[in-house]
Amino acid sequence: MIDKPCRGLRKDAERNRQRVLTAARELFAIKGMEATLNDVAHHAGVGVGTVYRRFATKEDLVEAIFEEGVAEIVCLAETALQHENSWDGFVWFMERHCELSATDRGLREIVYSKAYGGDRVECAREALVPLLSKLVERARRDGHLRADIEHTDTPIIGLLAGTVSEWAGHVDPDLWRRYVALLLEGMRYHPDQKPLGTAALDGDQMHAAMHGWDPAG
Repeated sequence: MIDKPCRGLRKDAERNRQRVLTAARELFAIKGMEATLNDVAHHAGVGVGTVYRRFATKEDLVEAIFEEGVAEIVCLAETALQHENSWDGFVWFMERHCELSATDRGLREIVYSKAYGGDRVECAREALVPLLSKLVERARRDGHLRADIEHTDTPIIGLLAGTVSEWAGHVDPDLWRRYVALLLEGMRYHPDQKPLGTAALDGDQMHAAMHGWDPAG
């Protein structure tokens, strides 16, 4: 007789946890890292205490929902490397990566800023770097990508797609695709290309840029 209500409470607790996670992912996709735990509680239709009992800090909640999101980008890069044609694989990855960045503000901010996300998110970020390097090196080697493109250029293209979406998405939610297509065309190798006037960020500079940006202010 005692076990039944205990099991019921556990089921209710798990349902509430999933409800909070779903609401948080939806809210962060729209509002980004400026969303608070109180905002999440309101969006989930639960009391603030319910959220705080399951996630003591905003960092805990971010870790829970965005480890999987960053891992999804890693999976995209792994799949792109399976494409026989290196340019097709590179374009396939960039289009899908940019789509995630353009449609999920929270994921965009967690990928490009180190102000949020703990060890699990950081591990997922670090797993992405060698895959991006391979995608770029393979396309350069095969003569598809201009010689001065570096792997650190690829996340910035995603960030640009997200900025276009944030600025004009309410007018045309697909406008970002136009500018990604233009940027990809500009990244292709053509004979007699002049070198770009500014070098790509190196790994340390990228790290510093990500540490210096707190999207929630």
